[in-house]
Amino acid sequence: MLETFSVSHGKAYPYLPLIELLRNYCQITAQDDERRRREKLTGKLLTLDRALEDTLPYLCHLLGVVEPGSALAQMDNQIRQQRTFEAIKRLLLRESLTQPLELIIEDLQWLDSETEAFLGFLGESVPSARILLLVNFRPEYRHDWSRKSYYTQLRLDPLGEDEARDLVHALLGEATGLARLEQLILEQTEGNPFFIEEVVQDLVEGQVLRGERGHYRIEQIPGKLHIPATVQGVLAARIDRLQPAEKALLQTLAVIGKTFPWSLLARVVEQPEDRTKSLLARLQAGEFIYEQPAFPEVEYSFKHALTHEVTYGSLLSERRRALHERTAQAIETLFSAQLEEHCSELAYHFSRSGNTPKAVEYLHRAGRQAVQRSADAEAVTHLTTALGLLATLPDCPERAQKELALQITLGPAWMAKGGFAAAEVGATYARALALCQQLQDTTQLFTALMGLRTFYTVRAELRTARELAEQLLELAEREQDPAWLIQARRALGANLFYLGELVPARARLEQAWHSMTPGSTTRTPTSMAWNPVCKGWP
Repeated sequence: MLETFSVSHGKAYPYLPLIELLRNYCQITAQDDERRRREKLTGKLLTLDRALEDTLPYLCHLLGVVEPGSALAQMDNQIRQQRTFEAIKRLLLRESLTQPLELIIEDLQWLDSETEAFLGFLGESVPSARILLLVNFRPEYRHDWSRKSYYTQLRLDPLGEDEARDLVHALLGEATGLARLEQLILEQTEGNPFFIEEVVQDLVEGQVLRGERGHYRIEQIPGKLHIPATVQGVLAARIDRLQPAEKALLQTLAVIGKTFPWSLLARVVEQPEDRTKSLLARLQAGEFIYEQPAFPEVEYSFKHALTHEVTYGSLLSERRRALHERTAQAIETLFSAQLEEHCSELAYHFSRSGNTPKAVEYLHRAGRQAVQRSADAEAVTHLTTALGLLATLPDCPERAQKELALQITLGPAWMAKGGFAAAEVGATYARALALCQQLQDTTQLFTALMGLRTFYTVRAELRTARELAEQLLELAEREQDPAWLIQARRALGANLFYLGELVPARARLEQAWHSMTPGSTTRTPTSMAWNPVCKGWP
Protein backbone atom coordinates (compact mmCIF):
# COMPACT_ATOMS: atom_id res chain seq x y z
CA MET A 1 0.00 0.00 0.00
CA LEU A 2 1.34 3.40 -1.04
CA GLU A 3 -0.31 6.55 0.23
CA THR A 4 0.09 10.24 -0.54
CA PHE A 5 -1.99 13.38 -0.18
CA SER A 6 -2.50 16.96 -1.31
CA VAL A 7 -2.44 20.00 0.94
CA SER A 8 -4.47 23.21 0.78
CA HIS A 9 -1.55 25.24 -0.65
CA GLY A 10 -0.35 22.31 -2.77
CA LYS A 11 -1.86 23.53 -6.06
CA ALA A 12 1.12 25.85 -6.30
CA TYR A 13 3.60 23.04 -5.68
CA PRO A 14 3.86 20.88 -8.83
CA TYR A 15 4.25 17.11 -8.38
CA LEU A 16 4.09 17.33 -4.55
CA PRO A 17 1.97 14.17 -4.09
CA LEU A 18 4.13 12.22 -6.57
CA ILE A 19 7.33 13.36 -4.87
CA GLU A 20 5.96 12.27 -1.49
CA LEU A 21 4.88 8.96 -3.02
CA LEU A 22 8.41 8.27 -4.30
CA ARG A 23 9.95 9.30 -1.00
CA ASN A 24 7.66 6.96 0.92
CA TYR A 25 8.32 4.12 -1.52
CA CYS A 26 12.10 4.52 -1.22
CA GLN A 27 12.01 5.48 2.48
CA ILE A 28 13.77 8.75 1.73
CA THR A 29 13.76 11.08 4.74
CA ALA A 30 14.16 14.82 5.15
CA GLN A 31 17.58 14.20 6.70
CA ASP A 32 18.95 12.37 3.64
CA ASP A 33 21.42 14.38 1.58
CA GLU A 34 21.53 14.24 -2.21
CA ARG A 35 23.97 11.30 -2.29
CA ARG A 36 21.86 9.26 0.13
CA ARG A 37 18.65 9.97 -1.81
CA ARG A 38 20.29 8.80 -5.02
CA GLU A 39 21.52 5.62 -3.31
CA LYS A 40 18.10 4.78 -1.88
CA LEU A 41 16.30 5.39 -5.17
CA THR A 42 18.86 3.46 -7.21
CA GLY A 43 18.93 0.55 -4.76
CA LYS A 44 15.14 0.29 -4.64
CA LEU A 45 14.66 0.36 -8.41
CA LEU A 46 17.50 -1.96 -9.37
CA THR A 47 16.53 -4.45 -6.69
CA LEU A 48 13.01 -4.49 -8.12
CA ASP A 49 14.11 -4.82 -11.75
CA ARG A 50 17.35 -3.80 -13.49
CA ALA A 51 15.29 -3.02 -16.59
CA LEU A 52 14.12 0.11 -14.75
CA GLU A 53 17.62 1.61 -14.84
CA ASP A 54 16.76 3.94 -17.72
CA THR A 55 14.04 5.56 -15.58
CA LEU A 56 16.53 6.69 -12.92
CA PRO A 57 17.50 10.05 -14.47
CA TYR A 58 13.86 11.16 -14.64
CA LEU A 59 13.00 10.04 -11.10
CA CYS A 60 16.21 11.59 -9.75
CA HIS A 61 15.32 14.86 -11.47
CA LEU A 62 11.85 14.78 -9.91
CA LEU A 63 13.35 14.29 -6.45
CA GLY A 64 15.79 17.15 -6.97
CA VAL A 65 18.83 14.91 -7.31
CA VAL A 66 21.08 16.50 -9.93
CA GLU A 67 22.87 13.95 -12.08
CA PRO A 68 26.32 15.20 -13.23
CA GLY A 69 26.35 15.76 -16.98
CA SER A 70 22.64 14.95 -17.30
CA ALA A 71 21.02 16.03 -20.55
CA LEU A 72 17.64 16.49 -18.85
CA ALA A 73 18.24 20.19 -18.19
CA GLN A 74 18.53 20.74 -21.96
CA MET A 75 15.57 18.51 -22.84
CA ASP A 76 12.28 19.98 -24.04
CA ASN A 77 10.02 20.36 -20.99
CA GLN A 78 7.05 18.53 -22.45
CA ILE A 79 9.18 15.58 -23.53
CA ARG A 80 10.79 15.45 -20.09
CA GLN A 81 7.39 15.53 -18.38
CA GLN A 82 6.07 12.70 -20.58
CA ARG A 83 9.10 10.53 -19.89
CA THR A 84 8.83 11.26 -16.15
CA PHE A 85 5.20 10.11 -16.24
CA GLU A 86 6.27 6.96 -18.08
CA ALA A 87 9.04 6.31 -15.54
CA ILE A 88 6.65 6.51 -12.56
CA LYS A 89 4.05 4.39 -14.33
CA ARG A 90 6.62 1.71 -15.22
CA LEU A 91 7.77 1.60 -11.59
CA LEU A 92 4.22 1.16 -10.27
CA LEU A 93 3.29 -1.43 -12.91
CA ARG A 94 6.44 -3.43 -12.21
CA GLU A 95 5.78 -3.33 -8.46
CA SER A 96 2.24 -4.59 -9.11
CA LEU A 97 3.69 -7.68 -10.79
CA THR A 98 5.56 -8.51 -7.58
CA GLN A 99 2.59 -7.88 -5.31
CA PRO A 100 -0.86 -6.29 -5.66
CA LEU A 101 -0.60 -2.52 -5.27
CA GLU A 102 -3.08 -0.28 -3.49
CA LEU A 103 -2.45 3.36 -4.34
CA ILE A 104 -4.21 5.95 -2.15
CA ILE A 105 -4.28 9.66 -3.03
CA GLU A 106 -6.26 11.95 -0.74
CA ASP A 107 -7.88 15.37 -1.19
CA LEU A 108 -7.87 15.73 -4.97
CA GLN A 109 -9.58 19.12 -4.63
CA TRP A 110 -6.14 20.50 -3.74
CA LEU A 111 -4.26 18.58 -6.44
CA ASP A 112 -1.77 20.38 -8.69
CA SER A 113 -2.33 20.15 -12.44
CA GLU A 114 0.78 18.02 -13.10
CA THR A 115 -0.16 15.29 -10.63
CA GLU A 116 -3.72 15.43 -11.95
CA ALA A 117 -2.39 14.88 -15.49
CA PHE A 118 -0.35 11.92 -14.24
CA LEU A 119 -3.44 10.33 -12.65
CA GLY A 120 -5.19 10.50 -16.00
CA PHE A 121 -2.11 8.95 -17.63
CA LEU A 122 -1.88 6.17 -15.04
CA GLY A 123 -5.62 5.54 -15.13
CA GLU A 124 -5.40 4.12 -18.63
CA SER A 125 -3.20 1.27 -17.34
CA VAL A 126 -5.12 0.40 -14.18
CA PRO A 127 -7.55 -2.11 -15.80
CA SER A 128 -4.72 -4.35 -17.00
CA ALA A 129 -2.65 -4.21 -13.81
CA ARG A 130 -2.99 -5.46 -10.25
CA ILE A 131 -3.50 -1.91 -9.03
CA LEU A 132 -6.36 -0.52 -6.97
CA LEU A 133 -6.37 3.27 -7.21
CA LEU A 134 -8.31 4.90 -4.38
CA VAL A 135 -8.87 8.66 -4.34
CA ASN A 136 -11.11 10.98 -2.37
CA PHE A 137 -12.26 14.52 -3.00
CA ARG A 138 -14.78 17.13 -2.02
CA PRO A 139 -17.92 17.60 -4.15
CA GLU A 140 -16.55 20.67 -5.95
CA TYR A 141 -13.77 18.62 -7.63
CA ARG A 142 -14.45 17.85 -11.29
CA HIS A 143 -13.13 14.90 -13.30
CA ASP A 144 -14.00 12.87 -16.40
CA TRP A 145 -13.47 9.34 -15.05
CA SER A 146 -17.19 8.54 -14.95
CA ARG A 147 -17.05 7.49 -18.61
CA LYS A 148 -14.67 4.64 -17.82
CA SER A 149 -16.16 1.21 -17.19
CA TYR A 150 -13.57 0.38 -14.51
CA TYR A 151 -14.30 3.49 -12.41
CA THR A 152 -16.60 3.24 -9.40
CA GLN A 153 -17.64 6.23 -7.32
CA LEU A 154 -18.76 5.79 -3.72
CA ARG A 155 -20.57 8.92 -2.64
CA LEU A 156 -20.29 9.63 1.09
CA ASP A 157 -23.84 10.81 1.70
CA PRO A 158 -25.15 11.67 5.19
CA LEU A 159 -26.16 8.63 7.17
CA GLY A 160 -29.76 7.47 6.97
CA GLU A 161 -31.94 7.75 10.07
CA ASP A 162 -31.30 4.16 11.20
CA GLU A 163 -27.53 4.33 10.60
CA ALA A 164 -27.23 7.71 12.35
CA ARG A 165 -29.17 6.36 15.32
CA ASP A 166 -26.88 3.31 15.47
CA LEU A 167 -23.80 5.59 15.49
CA VAL A 168 -25.18 7.86 18.23
CA HIS A 169 -26.19 4.82 20.26
CA ALA A 170 -22.71 3.31 19.87
CA LEU A 171 -21.07 6.56 20.99
CA LEU A 172 -23.36 7.25 23.95
CA GLY A 173 -24.10 3.77 25.23
CA GLU A 174 -27.23 2.26 26.73
CA ALA A 175 -27.59 4.20 29.99
CA THR A 176 -31.12 5.26 30.89
CA GLY A 177 -32.07 8.86 30.38
CA LEU A 178 -30.10 9.36 27.14
CA ALA A 179 -33.06 9.04 24.76
CA ARG A 180 -33.91 12.77 24.76
CA LEU A 181 -30.29 13.75 24.20
CA GLU A 182 -29.94 11.16 21.46
CA GLN A 183 -32.92 12.57 19.59
CA LEU A 184 -31.58 16.14 19.90
CA ILE A 185 -28.24 15.11 18.45
CA LEU A 186 -29.92 13.34 15.53
CA GLU A 187 -32.06 16.38 14.71
CA GLN A 188 -29.14 18.80 14.90
CA THR A 189 -26.51 16.85 12.96
CA GLU A 190 -28.73 15.59 10.09
CA GLY A 191 -26.76 12.39 9.64
CA ASN A 192 -23.25 13.87 9.26
CA PRO A 193 -21.04 11.33 11.07
CA PHE A 194 -18.17 13.77 11.74
CA PHE A 195 -20.67 16.28 13.15
CA ILE A 196 -22.16 13.56 15.37
CA GLU A 197 -18.74 12.61 16.76
CA GLU A 198 -17.79 16.23 17.43
CA VAL A 199 -21.11 17.01 19.17
CA VAL A 200 -20.68 14.04 21.51
CA GLN A 201 -17.11 15.10 22.27
CA ASP A 202 -18.32 18.66 22.88
CA LEU A 203 -20.89 17.38 25.41
CA VAL A 204 -18.23 15.32 27.18
CA GLU A 205 -15.90 18.30 27.49
CA GLY A 206 -18.82 20.45 28.70
CA GLN A 207 -19.44 17.79 31.39
CA VAL A 208 -22.98 17.16 30.20
CA LEU A 209 -21.87 13.56 29.70
CA ARG A 210 -19.68 11.62 32.08
CA GLY A 211 -17.96 8.28 31.72
CA GLU A 212 -16.19 6.88 28.68
CA ARG A 213 -16.97 6.31 25.02
CA GLY A 214 -19.84 3.85 24.61
CA HIS A 215 -20.68 4.02 28.33
CA TYR A 216 -21.66 7.60 29.01
CA ARG A 217 -24.24 8.65 31.57
CA ILE A 218 -26.11 11.89 32.02
CA GLU A 219 -26.60 12.63 35.68
CA GLN A 220 -28.86 15.64 35.21
CA ILE A 221 -30.48 16.71 31.98
CA PRO A 222 -30.00 20.49 31.65
CA GLY A 223 -33.06 22.63 31.23
CA LYS A 224 -31.80 23.94 27.90
CA LEU A 225 -29.16 22.23 25.82
CA HIS A 226 -27.37 24.44 23.29
CA ILE A 227 -25.68 22.68 20.40
CA PRO A 228 -23.99 24.88 17.71
CA ALA A 229 -25.76 24.72 14.37
CA THR A 230 -22.69 23.72 12.36
CA VAL A 231 -19.73 21.43 12.81
CA GLN A 232 -17.50 24.50 12.54
CA GLY A 233 -19.33 25.98 15.50
CA VAL A 234 -18.83 22.80 17.53
CA LEU A 235 -15.12 22.74 16.69
CA ALA A 236 -14.71 26.42 17.57
CA ALA A 237 -16.42 25.87 20.93
CA ARG A 238 -14.21 22.88 21.68
CA ILE A 239 -11.05 24.83 20.78
CA ASP A 240 -12.11 27.72 23.02
CA ARG A 241 -12.53 25.35 25.98
CA LEU A 242 -8.95 24.07 25.77
CA GLN A 243 -6.45 25.15 28.37
CA PRO A 244 -4.41 28.18 27.16
CA ALA A 245 -1.25 26.12 26.62
CA GLU A 246 -3.16 23.41 24.71
CA LYS A 247 -4.97 25.96 22.54
CA ALA A 248 -1.74 27.82 21.79
CA LEU A 249 -0.04 24.60 20.71
CA LEU A 250 -2.98 23.54 18.52
CA GLN A 251 -2.99 26.93 16.79
CA THR A 252 0.75 26.70 16.24
CA LEU A 253 0.30 23.28 14.65
CA ALA A 254 -2.41 24.68 12.38
CA VAL A 255 0.07 27.24 11.01
CA ILE A 256 2.75 24.59 10.42
CA GLY A 257 0.32 22.51 8.33
CA LYS A 258 -2.13 19.63 8.36
CA THR A 259 0.73 17.15 8.81
CA PHE A 260 4.02 17.91 10.55
CA PRO A 261 7.12 15.96 11.69
CA TRP A 262 8.32 16.10 15.29
CA SER A 263 11.65 17.76 14.41
CA LEU A 264 9.92 20.75 12.79
CA LEU A 265 7.31 21.00 15.52
CA ALA A 266 9.99 21.04 18.23
CA ARG A 267 11.85 23.94 16.56
CA VAL A 268 8.74 26.06 16.10
CA VAL A 269 7.25 25.54 19.56
CA GLU A 270 10.47 26.31 21.48
CA GLN A 271 9.60 24.79 24.83
CA PRO A 272 10.88 21.73 26.78
CA GLU A 273 10.31 18.43 24.98
CA ASP A 274 8.49 16.82 27.91
CA ARG A 275 6.08 19.75 28.11
CA THR A 276 5.36 19.63 24.36
CA LYS A 277 4.77 15.87 24.34
CA SER A 278 2.46 16.16 27.34
CA LEU A 279 0.36 18.78 25.53
CA LEU A 280 0.37 16.70 22.34
CA ALA A 281 -0.93 13.72 24.31
CA ARG A 282 -3.83 15.82 25.62
CA LEU A 283 -4.68 17.03 22.10
CA GLN A 284 -4.63 13.42 20.92
CA ALA A 285 -6.91 12.39 23.79
CA GLY A 286 -9.28 15.18 22.72
CA GLU A 287 -9.20 13.78 19.15
CA PHE A 288 -7.93 17.00 17.61
CA ILE A 289 -4.78 15.37 16.23
CA TYR A 290 -3.38 11.88 15.91
CA GLU A 291 0.07 10.37 15.70
CA GLN A 292 0.83 8.49 12.52
CA PRO A 293 3.56 5.97 11.86
CA ALA A 294 6.42 7.44 9.86
CA PHE A 295 10.09 6.78 9.17
CA PRO A 296 12.46 7.83 10.68
CA GLU A 297 10.60 10.13 13.10
CA VAL A 298 7.10 10.56 14.47
CA GLU A 299 4.64 12.66 12.49
CA TYR A 300 1.39 14.18 13.65
CA SER A 301 -1.69 15.12 11.67
CA PHE A 302 -4.96 16.88 12.31
CA LYS A 303 -7.82 14.42 12.60
CA HIS A 304 -9.78 16.20 9.90
CA ALA A 305 -9.05 18.98 7.40
CA LEU A 306 -11.96 20.94 8.84
CA THR A 307 -10.39 20.80 12.30
CA HIS A 308 -7.23 22.27 10.81
CA GLU A 309 -9.13 25.02 8.98
CA VAL A 310 -11.22 26.09 11.99
CA THR A 311 -8.15 26.12 14.27
CA TYR A 312 -6.18 28.24 11.78
CA GLY A 313 -9.12 30.65 11.50
CA SER A 314 -9.21 31.11 15.28
CA LEU A 315 -5.82 32.86 15.28
CA LEU A 316 -5.48 36.62 15.49
CA SER A 317 -3.74 37.95 12.37
CA GLU A 318 -0.72 39.35 14.23
CA ARG A 319 0.03 36.05 15.98
CA ARG A 320 -0.61 34.14 12.76
CA ARG A 321 2.02 36.21 10.94
CA ALA A 322 4.51 35.67 13.74
CA LEU A 323 3.97 31.90 13.68
CA HIS A 324 4.35 31.76 9.89
CA GLU A 325 7.66 33.63 10.22
CA ARG A 326 8.87 31.28 12.96
CA THR A 327 7.81 28.22 10.94
CA ALA A 328 9.64 29.47 7.84
CA GLN A 329 12.80 30.17 9.82
CA ALA A 330 12.60 26.70 11.37
CA ILE A 331 12.31 25.09 7.93
CA GLU A 332 15.29 27.11 6.67
CA THR A 333 17.38 25.93 9.62
CA LEU A 334 16.22 22.33 9.70
CA PHE A 335 16.46 21.74 5.94
CA SER A 336 19.32 24.09 5.06
CA ALA A 337 20.89 21.44 2.80
CA GLN A 338 17.63 20.75 0.92
CA LEU A 339 16.04 24.18 0.55
CA GLU A 340 15.09 23.55 -3.08
CA GLU A 341 12.72 20.82 -1.88
CA HIS A 342 10.99 23.26 0.44
CA CYS A 343 10.98 26.48 -1.59
CA SER A 344 7.20 26.42 -2.25
CA GLU A 345 6.52 25.75 1.41
CA LEU A 346 8.85 28.58 2.41
CA ALA A 347 7.23 30.91 -0.13
CA TYR A 348 3.84 30.11 1.42
CA HIS A 349 4.94 30.81 4.98
CA PHE A 350 6.95 33.96 4.23
CA SER A 351 4.08 35.34 2.13
CA ARG A 352 1.72 34.84 5.08
CA SER A 353 4.22 36.29 7.56
CA GLY A 354 4.58 39.61 5.75
CA ASN A 355 8.31 39.09 5.14
CA THR A 356 8.18 40.38 1.57
CA PRO A 357 11.89 40.09 0.61
CA LYS A 358 12.02 36.46 1.72
CA ALA A 359 8.66 35.70 0.09
CA VAL A 360 9.89 37.14 -3.21
CA GLU A 361 13.12 35.13 -2.98
CA TYR A 362 11.37 31.80 -2.46
CA LEU A 363 8.54 32.53 -4.90
CA HIS A 364 11.25 33.11 -7.53
CA ARG A 365 12.98 29.85 -6.64
CA ALA A 366 9.66 28.02 -6.68
CA GLY A 367 8.88 29.57 -10.07
CA ARG A 368 12.21 28.41 -11.53
CA GLN A 369 11.62 24.95 -10.13
CA ALA A 370 8.12 24.85 -11.64
CA VAL A 371 9.50 25.82 -15.07
CA GLN A 372 12.08 23.04 -14.84
CA ARG A 373 9.28 20.57 -14.09
CA SER A 374 7.13 21.80 -17.00
CA ALA A 375 4.57 23.13 -14.52
CA ASP A 376 4.04 26.37 -16.42
CA ALA A 377 0.73 27.44 -14.83
CA GLU A 378 2.22 27.11 -11.35
CA ALA A 379 5.35 28.97 -12.49
CA VAL A 380 3.27 31.90 -13.72
CA THR A 381 1.36 31.96 -10.42
CA HIS A 382 4.54 32.00 -8.34
CA LEU A 383 6.32 34.61 -10.45
CA THR A 384 3.40 37.03 -10.88
CA THR A 385 2.73 36.82 -7.14
CA ALA A 386 6.39 37.64 -6.53
CA LEU A 387 6.18 40.64 -8.87
CA GLY A 388 3.09 41.88 -7.05
CA LEU A 389 4.83 41.66 -3.68
CA LEU A 390 8.02 43.20 -5.04
CA ALA A 391 6.08 46.27 -6.19
CA THR A 392 5.27 47.04 -2.54
CA LEU A 393 8.97 47.48 -1.67
CA PRO A 394 10.78 50.83 -1.98
CA ASP A 395 11.96 51.67 -5.47
CA CYS A 396 15.73 51.17 -5.69
CA PRO A 397 18.35 49.50 -7.95
CA GLU A 398 18.15 46.30 -5.90
CA ARG A 399 14.40 46.05 -6.47
CA ALA A 400 14.88 46.66 -10.19
CA GLN A 401 17.51 43.91 -10.34
CA LYS A 402 15.15 41.45 -8.64
CA GLU A 403 12.30 42.42 -10.95
CA LEU A 404 14.52 41.89 -13.98
CA ALA A 405 15.41 38.38 -12.82
CA LEU A 406 11.71 37.60 -12.26
CA GLN A 407 10.69 38.94 -15.69
CA ILE A 408 13.41 36.89 -17.40
CA THR A 409 12.15 33.73 -15.66
CA LEU A 410 8.52 34.58 -16.39
CA GLY A 411 8.88 35.01 -20.15
CA PRO A 412 9.27 31.32 -21.10
CA ALA A 413 6.57 30.34 -18.58
CA TRP A 414 4.08 32.69 -20.24
CA MET A 415 5.04 31.32 -23.68
CA ALA A 416 4.44 27.73 -22.61
CA LYS A 417 1.26 28.48 -20.66
CA GLY A 418 -0.53 31.11 -22.67
CA GLY A 419 0.47 30.25 -26.21
CA PHE A 420 2.68 32.29 -28.46
CA ALA A 421 -0.02 34.87 -29.15
CA ALA A 422 -0.22 35.81 -25.48
CA ALA A 423 0.14 39.56 -24.98
CA GLU A 424 1.77 38.85 -21.62
CA VAL A 425 4.89 37.48 -23.35
CA GLY A 426 5.58 40.67 -25.24
CA ALA A 427 4.83 42.80 -22.18
CA THR A 428 7.12 40.69 -19.99
CA TYR A 429 10.10 40.90 -22.32
CA ALA A 430 9.47 44.58 -23.06
CA ARG A 431 9.65 45.29 -19.34
CA ALA A 432 12.79 43.16 -19.07
CA LEU A 433 14.46 45.16 -21.87
CA ALA A 434 13.54 48.43 -20.19
CA LEU A 435 15.05 47.22 -16.92
CA CYS A 436 18.22 46.08 -18.72
CA GLN A 437 18.69 49.56 -20.13
CA GLN A 438 17.97 51.12 -16.74
CA LEU A 439 20.48 48.84 -14.98
CA GLN A 440 22.93 48.62 -17.94
CA ASP A 441 22.85 44.82 -17.57
CA THR A 442 24.18 43.30 -20.80
CA THR A 443 23.99 39.68 -19.57
CA GLN A 444 20.26 39.79 -19.00
CA LEU A 445 19.84 41.95 -22.10
CA PHE A 446 21.07 39.07 -24.28
CA THR A 447 18.68 36.67 -22.55
CA ALA A 448 15.72 39.04 -22.94
CA LEU A 449 16.46 39.69 -26.61
CA MET A 450 16.77 35.95 -27.27
CA GLY A 451 13.43 35.25 -25.59
CA LEU A 452 11.67 38.03 -27.48
CA ARG A 453 13.23 36.94 -30.77
CA THR A 454 11.94 33.38 -30.18
CA PHE A 455 8.47 34.75 -29.39
CA TYR A 456 8.25 36.71 -32.67
CA THR A 457 9.75 33.84 -34.65
CA VAL A 458 7.08 31.39 -33.58
CA ARG A 459 4.37 34.01 -34.17
CA ALA A 460 5.76 34.20 -37.74
CA GLU A 461 6.52 37.91 -37.32
CA LEU A 462 9.79 37.15 -39.04
CA ARG A 463 11.07 40.61 -39.88
CA THR A 464 10.72 41.74 -36.27
CA ALA A 465 12.42 38.52 -35.19
CA ARG A 466 15.25 39.16 -37.67
CA GLU A 467 15.81 42.66 -36.27
CA LEU A 468 16.06 41.23 -32.77
CA ALA A 469 18.49 38.55 -33.98
CA GLU A 470 20.66 41.27 -35.52
CA GLN A 471 20.65 43.10 -32.17
CA LEU A 472 21.74 39.84 -30.55
CA LEU A 473 24.66 39.49 -32.94
CA GLU A 474 25.67 43.12 -32.48
CA LEU A 475 25.69 42.67 -28.69
CA ALA A 476 27.63 39.38 -28.90
CA GLU A 477 30.26 40.95 -31.16
CA ARG A 478 30.60 43.97 -28.91
CA GLU A 479 31.08 41.77 -25.82
CA GLN A 480 33.19 39.17 -27.71
CA ASP A 481 31.50 36.34 -25.83
CA PRO A 482 32.05 33.00 -27.66
CA ALA A 483 28.81 31.40 -26.45
CA TRP A 484 26.76 34.47 -27.32
CA LEU A 485 28.30 34.59 -30.80
CA ILE A 486 27.25 30.98 -31.44
CA GLN A 487 23.70 31.58 -30.23
CA ALA A 488 23.31 34.89 -32.08
CA ARG A 489 24.64 33.53 -35.39
CA ARG A 490 22.42 30.50 -35.08
CA ALA A 491 19.37 32.69 -34.31
CA LEU A 492 20.04 35.12 -37.17
CA GLY A 493 20.77 32.27 -39.57
CA ALA A 494 17.46 30.62 -38.71
CA ASN A 495 15.49 33.84 -39.22
CA LEU A 496 17.18 34.52 -42.56
CA PHE A 497 16.34 30.98 -43.62
CA TYR A 498 12.65 31.45 -42.69
CA LEU A 499 12.62 34.64 -44.76
CA GLY A 500 14.03 32.77 -47.76
CA GLU A 501 17.40 34.54 -47.71
CA LEU A 502 19.30 31.29 -48.10
CA VAL A 503 22.83 32.47 -48.94
CA PRO A 504 23.28 34.78 -45.91
CA ALA A 505 21.44 32.22 -43.78
CA ARG A 506 23.98 29.56 -44.73
CA ALA A 507 26.86 31.92 -44.00
CA ARG A 508 25.59 32.68 -40.47
CA LEU A 509 24.82 29.04 -39.65
CA GLU A 510 28.23 27.92 -40.91
CA GLN A 511 29.87 30.57 -38.72
CA ALA A 512 28.00 29.18 -35.72
CA TRP A 513 28.91 25.61 -36.68
CA HIS A 514 32.61 26.31 -37.07
CA SER A 515 32.69 28.10 -33.71
CA MET A 516 31.57 24.86 -32.02
CA THR A 517 34.88 23.08 -32.50
CA PRO A 518 35.91 20.18 -30.23
CA GLY A 519 37.57 21.44 -27.10
CA SER A 520 36.24 24.96 -27.39
CA THR A 521 34.99 26.50 -24.17
CA THR A 522 31.44 27.78 -24.38
CA ARG A 523 28.80 28.62 -21.88
CA THR A 524 25.06 28.60 -22.33
CA PRO A 525 23.18 31.83 -21.64
CA THR A 526 21.03 31.70 -18.54
CA SER A 527 17.67 31.39 -20.28
CA MET A 528 18.82 28.74 -22.72
CA ALA A 529 19.37 26.22 -19.95
CA TRP A 530 15.66 26.00 -19.28
CA ASN A 531 13.84 27.80 -22.07
CA PRO A 532 11.30 25.26 -23.41
CA VAL A 533 11.03 27.09 -26.72
CA CYS A 534 14.55 28.04 -27.74
CA LYS A 535 15.94 24.52 -27.46
CA GLY A 536 13.69 23.23 -30.21
CA TRP A 537 14.72 25.81 -32.81
CA PRO A 538 17.78 25.94 -35.06
